[in-house]
Amino acid sequence: MTPPPDDELVPVSVRLGTVVPPEDPEDWSRPLTWVAAAGMLAAPALALAWFGLDPPADAAHPIAATWTVALVLAVGAAAAGGTQLGRLRAFTGTLGAALLAALLVVVAGAVTAGERQVGSASPPLAHAVAAALAGIGGASPAAALGAFTAGSWSRLRRGIASAALGAVVTLAILPSLFRA
Repeated sequence: MTPPPDDELVPVSVRLGTVVPPEDPEDWSRPLTWVAAAGMLAAPALALAWFGLDPPADAAHPIAATWTVALVLAVGAAAAGGTQLGRLRAFTGTLGAALLAALLVVVAGAVTAGERQVGSASPPLAHAVAAALAGIGGASPAAALGAFTAGSWSRLRRGIASAALGAVVTLAILPSLFRA
């Protein structure tokens, strides 16, 4: 006997009488989930606010907001990776957070750029790309440090050390992105 066509749309677990709830990948009642989310989204939110309120007028050199977005990207990614247990998760959590934040920062720069230029990027987009590249450059060694210390240091110590390393490398990289 074949089941009626309506039964095929119902999952097997429900047809057999056992309802298995889907796994909840994130528990939003836990503080570490909020730390990871804030780490990933702080730099894009800051960039969007910056470009919306007072966009840069030229792309000749980094301004204070460029430094801030780049630093927040690297430190936020280190904070997101610091919430993870295990070496591989700490490494991929940091890099994943940095890549997502960098993509969203560049999108914010492109959306708020206003004018389209041929041959050169508009100032908001140029600053967004520079901040994103510097942030990723800082998050990379932070990810390596976070993975190296994942088994032996507490989450807080690992996050602080990774964020400090990421900030130092970001500060070293950003000026070189504006040199002619």
